[in-house]
Amino acid sequence: MAQAVLETQLPFPVRRGKVRDVYDVAPDQLLIVATDRISAFDCVMPSGIPDKGRLLTAMSVFWFDLLKEIVPNHLITTDISKMPPKAQKMSDQIRDRSMLVRKTRVIPIECVARGYLAGSGWSEYQKTGSVCGHKLKPEMSQCAKLPRTIFTPSTKVESDSNGMGHDENITFTQMADRIGKDLAVQLRSLTLKLYEQAASHAKARGVIIADTKFEFGQLDDGSVILIDEVLTPDSSRFWPASQYEQGHDQPSFDKQYVRNWLSAQFWNKQPPAPPLPPEVIVGTRQRYIEAYERITGEKWAMHVGKLHEAR
Repeated sequence: MAQAVLETQLPFPVRRGKVRDVYDVAPDQLLIVATDRISAFDCVMPSGIPDKGRLLTAMSVFWFDLLKEIVPNHLITTDISKMPPKAQKMSDQIRDRSMLVRKTRVIPIECVARGYLAGSGWSEYQKTGSVCGHKLKPEMSQCAKLPRTIFTPSTKVESDSNGMGHDENITFTQMADRIGKDLAVQLRSLTLKLYEQAASHAKARGVIIADTKFEFGQLDDGSVILIDEVLTPDSSRFWPASQYEQGHDQPSFDKQYVRNWLSAQFWNKQPPAPPLPPEVIVGTRQRYIEAYERITGEKWAMHVGKLHEAR
């Protein structure tokens, strides 16, 4: 599987995330390689999802282009022939799953936009009636559409050697205390604008984006740019609009399928995680492909064909 190749034959990355490996290839450039690893409950699974890294890369590139009028992003190119020699030497292993990007100072906050009451937001609401400092009306249902999109930041925690990393929801005030009020206000505004435009695009294609997270960096002049992945099934909850019904978990085009299978196992949510069975691997891959096809309007097989022609 591609995951194993990426972890044994490439040079050691400067940072290894749960899914992406980052390589220092030039003084002002990084290479981000999306592997086929998949994580759930803050733990990397021992089983990968074939084509996942390629799908995540293709979706991020699509969204970077669609949203670039709202905020610039760090993408330079996905064309290996235009990358530095260090990257070109790895061409067979990183093709279709890598992005050459600008280096930035990463702002250590996960910027989350929520349009629906799901996930950790639903769990917190059940206990407190609030989500990250946002007081909500009583007796709301699971997966209910919120009266307005809310901004719910969290801390950005690096993964340890076991692939574990526990992010913590915080309030906007706590975020402002950490990075400064002016920057916090700017990131909140950008997050909500990005979410609203993306949600509108997806809704027209039969997909509800229940929530998503963005990451931002700063250049030397202090300007803010969008970084990392954008609006993928790893960073978002995608629901089929035609099947939406509040009051329970929704069918999804994201890794909730993996979470649901894991929740039914006798596992304490600590590494090592149990291997995923073949049907879960196949089902997850199909859900990622469907998310790509619905949102981009392009068949995955056609996309892959174009990639082969480009070679």
